[in-house]
Amino acid sequence: MDLTPYVGNSTDLMQGLPVAVYITDKDGYITYFNESAAELWGRRPVIGADRWCGSWKLRHLDGNAMAHRDCPMAVALLEGRNVHGGKAVIERPNGELIPFSAHPILLRDATGKVEGAMNTLLDLRTQTRADESDMRLAAIVESSMDAIVSKDMNGIMTSWNEAAVNLFGYTAAEAIGRPVTMLIPADRLSEETAIMARLRKGERTPTYETVRLRKDGTQVPVSLTVSPIRDGSGRIVGASKIARDVSSYKESERRIRLLMREVNHRVKNQYAVIISMVREIGKLTSTPESFVDQVRSRITALSQSHDLLVEGGWQGAALQELIEAQLKPFVAHSRLSVTGPAILLGSNAVQYLGIAFHELATNAAKYGALSRQAGLIEVQWEVAKIAEGADTFRLMWRESGGPAIKQFDRQGFGTLVLKRVAPQAIDGSGQLEFSESGLVWTLTAPLRSVQSISE
Repeated sequence: MDLTPYVGNSTDLMQGLPVAVYITDKDGYITYFNESAAELWGRRPVIGADRWCGSWKLRHLDGNAMAHRDCPMAVALLEGRNVHGGKAVIERPNGELIPFSAHPILLRDATGKVEGAMNTLLDLRTQTRADESDMRLAAIVESSMDAIVSKDMNGIMTSWNEAAVNLFGYTAAEAIGRPVTMLIPADRLSEETAIMARLRKGERTPTYETVRLRKDGTQVPVSLTVSPIRDGSGRIVGASKIARDVSSYKESERRIRLLMREVNHRVKNQYAVIISMVREIGKLTSTPESFVDQVRSRITALSQSHDLLVEGGWQGAALQELIEAQLKPFVAHSRLSVTGPAILLGSNAVQYLGIAFHELATNAAKYGALSRQAGLIEVQWEVAKIAEGADTFRLMWRESGGPAIKQFDRQGFGTLVLKRVAPQAIDGSGQLEFSESGLVWTLTAPLRSVQSISE
């Protein structure tokens, strides 16, 4: 039967459609198909000969073979009803499988008698890809470490991911359907007005730092990005807000500023120590060469103490490590005895005692115990209570086995360091003794002036 009256002059229009469309007579024989249908089937059926569907073979969604007379088009004609969304799988001649949904509608004459049917086939691969894309996007949003919240054009929240729960304290059930302003401090509500104004213009709000409210009323610093959400027609229907907790970043900034102030303070202290050394050495040296050598030697010692402080994060350095570091260039470990309780020195004590140990070691190597193979160095310290109950630090440097005693140059820089500079820097006192058995240096100071405050 000629179905032109039902098709009219619309064949050209249907040929241009991006979806598969075909027509059959009342017995199911194909009378028309467009190019999209031929492309979907992977073949061109024979008009008037192929029945029900133009595909080479059909399968159920479970993969089992489907007879053509069981396809949605056949069901519509045989049962006399329209079928919406019947699903099956096309098998192309090359073996490729294409899932599709069919939407056959009956064609009737003026009296209502069925004269045929028209079927529209939708390639489900496109829909599947879209669904998969949506699922991937949803998975990304849900697993994001950043809080992602969407809202409509009225400012009502429509989605809420797990990170938002962790950041703000509200569950999704508590947040969705409520105004986004519940997260904004009263003094920052103008931000939302500005955001909505940009949103209506289709503009993305550049990332900026602000403050938002948690459920418990506490404020949290966040980095906020707002982007418009559009529907399929491009109309703006809402916004997506991404909030990142920057509390740790802010804390890091604070610590860095504190550290920079501390570094600045310590560098100034180092400068003060160096200036003091240079000034005293300048008073006690007679030639430029001697001045340069002595300054270089003392700054090298100061550098070794500084290295220990850096390794300890400027919290301090162990007294035994400081002694061993300063004496390492001068004496083998077997000729050095170091005993005393573990004490973590403060940074000031590390620098000044480091210079003192360097002076002692240098003198011992030139004139004292370390100038002879049998010479020994013994360093002992203790912490004792005085009458008032405060802790006192006492340290003794004792040399033995050296040559006949040659006293320090009492006007030299070493003497100045050991008797005045180092002791006074830690609120203590120093005493030098020269006996037949060797040099003895005794240092006494309040433990609080020696020990790191972190202990």
